[in-house]
Amino acid sequence: MPQRLRIIGNYLSPYVRKVLVCLELKGLEYEVDPIAPFVGNDEFTRLSPLRRVPVLVDGELVLSDSSVICQYLEDQQPTPSVYPRDIADRARARWLEEYADTRLADGLIWRLFHQLAIKRHVFGEAPNEAVVQHAREVEIPAALDYLERQLPDEGFVFGALSIADISLASFFRTASFVRYAIDAERWPRMAALVAQVQALPVFQKLAGFEDCMLRLPLAEQRGALITAGAPLTSDTLGTSAPRPGPPRAS
Repeated sequence: MPQRLRIIGNYLSPYVRKVLVCLELKGLEYEVDPIAPFVGNDEFTRLSPLRRVPVLVDGELVLSDSSVICQYLEDQQPTPSVYPRDIADRARARWLEEYADTRLADGLIWRLFHQLAIKRHVFGEAPNEAVVQHAREVEIPAALDYLERQLPDEGFVFGALSIADISLASFFRTASFVRYAIDAERWPRMAALVAQVQALPVFQKLAGFEDCMLRLPLAEQRGALITAGAPLTSDTLGTSAPRPGPPRAS
């Protein structure tokens, strides 16, 4: 029996979610060590020198960037593909994935989710309300204005589900944990796309695991996931005390 792929990273991370969706779609066996990067021990630092999640371990191979991991999974298991066949569309899909990983992440994750969830519930710090307000009123709307122009009137971006759709929906799923929702009147295409992707069975399956651990202390999340039947590793690289300073995910 082939060894299961090991994924290190928390279910609530949009970067981890993107990788798990690809694994599920391709039917690959995997197990998860659901740690947040700021509680990783020294072995985590060895595997992920930038202290980012997700990390994929496949035998002797270690990868610690979500886009690199997804491309590796595509090369390992080409069908079903999560990248368009047409090379121009494939390039555009990778660009939208990169836009989500950087521009969307800046607003939705680092200036919204991190301020309202991580700082408050993990580090016991008050959020910077000016940062949150600027994200809501300036940064996120600017990103949505751009994305709205990139989308078709209906359906997935390139006709069939691709890494572009998966990436975009993953970030708005995490943003929903701090009650951010796309204004469907202002950005109808984006709102419809995200709703369509998040309604897919693979997203709903992962949402069940996410919901069971949401708002639980880090120390209780692993137990909740085990009870819910998540495919967890037998050991963990997590520690009990979080390290201050947010390491960027990838």
